[in-house]
Amino acid sequence: MSQRKTDKHLREILSSAGNENVNKLLSNPEAYRVQIIYTEINRDKHNKPSFRNYYFNYDPDLYFNPASTVKMPLAFMALEKLNTLREAGIDKNTPVVFDSSFVGQRPLYEDASSESGMPSIAHLIKRALLISENDPYNRLFQFVGQQEINENLRRKGYKDSRIVRQFMGFTTEQNRHTNPVRFLNPDGTTKYSQPAAYNPNPIDFSKEIKLGNAHFDSNDSLVNGPFDFTIHNNMPLQDMQQLLQSVMFPASVPKKQRFNLTQDDYSFLYRYLSQYPSETPYPKYDTAAFYDSYVKFFFRDSTHRMPEQVRVFNKVGWSYGFMTDVSYVVDFENQVEYMLSATVYVNSDGVINDGKYDYDTLGYPFLHGLGQVIYQHELARERKYKPDLSAFRVAYEKRDSQDTRPALREVDN
Repeated sequence: MSQRKTDKHLREILSSAGNENVNKLLSNPEAYRVQIIYTEINRDKHNKPSFRNYYFNYDPDLYFNPASTVKMPLAFMALEKLNTLREAGIDKNTPVVFDSSFVGQRPLYEDASSESGMPSIAHLIKRALLISENDPYNRLFQFVGQQEINENLRRKGYKDSRIVRQFMGFTTEQNRHTNPVRFLNPDGTTKYSQPAAYNPNPIDFSKEIKLGNAHFDSNDSLVNGPFDFTIHNNMPLQDMQQLLQSVMFPASVPKKQRFNLTQDDYSFLYRYLSQYPSETPYPKYDTAAFYDSYVKFFFRDSTHRMPEQVRVFNKVGWSYGFMTDVSYVVDFENQVEYMLSATVYVNSDGVINDGKYDYDTLGYPFLHGLGQVIYQHELARERKYKPDLSAFRVAYEKRDSQDTRPALREVDN
C-alpha cells in the first residue's frame, strides 16, 4: 500500500469547520475509506486558470468501487468516437439501434423517453448524466467497445484506470463482447453499421481486491467471506478529477489528455452535467423522486433544493456501500469556482451486496457536510482576480407546464 497523501491546509479547513457529519467519518478514515481532493482555482488578469490540488487520505491504491462515475468518461469517449464518423453523416442525434449477437446481449430498437421515440447517443448520454440511468451506460459501452475504452484511457495517461464491466451481471468473457450497432436514416434504413466487437487484449487482474466480512453471491446466498472486486471497474479519484477537468478546462491539461470534441460537444456536456431533471422535458422525470439535488451530493440535503446562483457540473456514483462525487462548482453571483472530488465507504455491518448500506445516515450527511465546508471556505477566500465564468453559463431547457405525459418514476440506476 502506497503512502496516503494528506495536505495540512485541507486538514485544517475540514477540522476548523466543526461539522459533526464530516468529523465523524474523518476521525476514522481507514474504516470509511475516505479520500478527498479539493482543487483550488485561481485566475490571472487574463482570466487564465491555474489549479492546485489539496488531498485528504488520497491513495491511488486504496480501492473504491467507482460505480456510476464511469458513465462520465464513457460519455466523453462516445462523443469523441462520433467525431470519427462525421464523414458518414453520423452525429449524436442520429437514431441508433443495438442488435444482439452473443449470449446475454439485449437489443434496443426504441426509446419511449425520447422526443422521437428512438434512441440516439445524445439521448443516452442525457439519461446517463441527468439521473445516472444504467442501461444508457451499457449502450455507450457497447458503442465505444471494451477494447477502445481501455486503449483510450491508456493513451490519455490513465494507466491505473480500467472500465471493463457493463452493469448487466455479465462474466468477464461476456463483457469482452459488445453488440452490433446501426445508425439509421430518417426512413429507418441503415445509414452506418458497426459490427459486433470483441476485445482480444489481456486485462491486468493481477492485483487481488477483496473487501468486507461477508457477501451475497449472484444466487443471493450468504457467503462468509469478503467480496471479490478484483475484476471490477477501477478508477483512482485523481483520474476522475483530471477527466472532468480535461472537459471543463481542456487547455489546462496536456494535449494527449484532451478529448477530440467540437464546441457543440462541450456545450452539450456542460448542459447535461449540470442541468436538473425539473428542467428536462425528454426524458420527463418525476421531480418528486428525482429532485434538483438528486445527483448533486455536495448540495443534497432534506430541502432537495439547489442554491439559485450555483451550478454543479459533476458525476456521482453509489454502489456496494461506496459513494463518490466528482464536481466542478460555480457560484455566478459570488464569482466563485472550485473542484471537489470525494469518495467514502459506508457499510457498518461489513456485508456486501445485501442492499443495506449507511447511505442515508452517514454517506449523504458526510458528503453534504463536506460540500458545504468547502463551499463556505471558497465564499470567504480572497482572490486577486475575480473569475469571468461566462463560459459556463448554459441555456438550460424548460419543461412545458401543459405537458400531460406521465413522468418517469421507476428507473434502473
